[in-house]
Amino acid sequence: MVDKFLIYDLIFLVIFVLFVSFFLYRGKKNIKKDGLLLLYRTSWGMKLIDRIGKKYPKTLRFLSFVSVGLGFVLMLGGLYLVWMIIEIYLFRPDVVRAIKVPPITPLIPYLPKIFKIDFLPPLYVTYWIIMIAIVAIPHEFFHGIFMRKYNIKINSTGFGFFPYFLPVFLAAFVEQDEKSMNKASKFEQMAVLGAGTFANVLTAIFFFFVFWMFFVTAFAPAGIVIDDYAYSFVEVSGITIVNGIQLNNPTINDLIKIDNESKITSIEANGESYVGIKAIFDDTDEYIVLYDDAPAIKANLTGVITEINGEKITSVDKLTLVLKKYFPGDEVTVKTINGFGEEISTNIILAENKYTGGGLIGIKYPEVTGKGVVGKTFLFLSAFKKPEIYYKPVINGFSIFIYNLLLWILLASISVALVNMLPVGIFDGGRFFYLAVWGLTGNEKIAKKTFSWITYFFLFLLLLIMVIWAFTLF
Repeated sequence: MVDKFLIYDLIFLVIFVLFVSFFLYRGKKNIKKDGLLLLYRTSWGMKLIDRIGKKYPKTLRFLSFVSVGLGFVLMLGGLYLVWMIIEIYLFRPDVVRAIKVPPITPLIPYLPKIFKIDFLPPLYVTYWIIMIAIVAIPHEFFHGIFMRKYNIKINSTGFGFFPYFLPVFLAAFVEQDEKSMNKASKFEQMAVLGAGTFANVLTAIFFFFVFWMFFVTAFAPAGIVIDDYAYSFVEVSGITIVNGIQLNNPTINDLIKIDNESKITSIEANGESYVGIKAIFDDTDEYIVLYDDAPAIKANLTGVITEINGEKITSVDKLTLVLKKYFPGDEVTVKTINGFGEEISTNIILAENKYTGGGLIGIKYPEVTGKGVVGKTFLFLSAFKKPEIYYKPVINGFSIFIYNLLLWILLASISVALVNMLPVGIFDGGRFFYLAVWGLTGNEKIAKKTFSWITYFFLFLLLLIMVIWAFTLF
């Protein structure tokens, strides 16, 4: 599906570039260069912005407090996110080498595929254009509404283009008159600056529910994900036989040495059988984690279990109910789907489930636990999607296409809301922070110095982790 759609995406890219080129040529009198961008200035939407900004003064006044308060929350959230990234690049070189992504990476089409980032969906040009439009237009529209609420003059609206690679749509803008902006009070300016990210938060909330409803209707439970095999915590002192060799009071080092010389495939401990080492604790030599002698690991079951003896497996409860029908020693046919999408049938002899008395396959499925703010937020956002369930698209290509598009819109909305409120000069959060410090201290010089210091410090940190990332490549 991905390769086929890539062809359509490239065709769309060519058509889009031709359309934008023609559009820019026809409207060249409205184009002015601003740094690396070409700005297409117009008056689109200004009447609507003015009408809304003037029609609901009380509502917008209340929302101004929401905008400012949310601005501070997002600024703290953005700083926390930056710290998490810095912490990874400073203290987790193994993770940095694995993901191979530089800390400063522009969000461009095909980037996940280029860097082989498996935890992100593919980013096609089609996704990119739709995503930017949905994220940027409400962002700037809200800026404009709050400007008009506080009588801040709008010079123009329009779109920004980056002409040096491809003339593609990059961003929307609402250009305020700086003199008019500076005349507004600090609170009013902060309300205007925070309005864009306020819009992004509302966009994220709206598309979260769209994403939820779409997923429930476009995907159906169709299997259980095999994340690992059954294992047990075992006392090292209880191990008596390894690979058929009798041992007397073995240590962790003894087991490691044996495993290095000849892979451990059988272990006897406390009257139970095991088939290999899963993990060794670094801080103790008393316990070790061993894989149970279970059917799944011996049959090398991987991927997703979809059927057992012809019965569909759509949940953990269904898997448990099906296995209760069988007894230890019964042979069953297990259908799985591997990582390449191939369906495989495997005959296995069930072991005994000590808890239910029925048959046992011996798998572990994914379990997500929320740790910290990020973990709990992820759990909340993915509550409708159980990690142990494999969901099959109802309409294969369409379901996956829309799912990935909605996911990118959500990710972009949240990312822009957090990043744009960072207290750095190039973002709305920079001026927002400057005004906040000025308002708290009553001293503009302190505000300027603080704003300048934190901007340079932030840039220093980015440079530092870029250097660290570069060294991890060698």
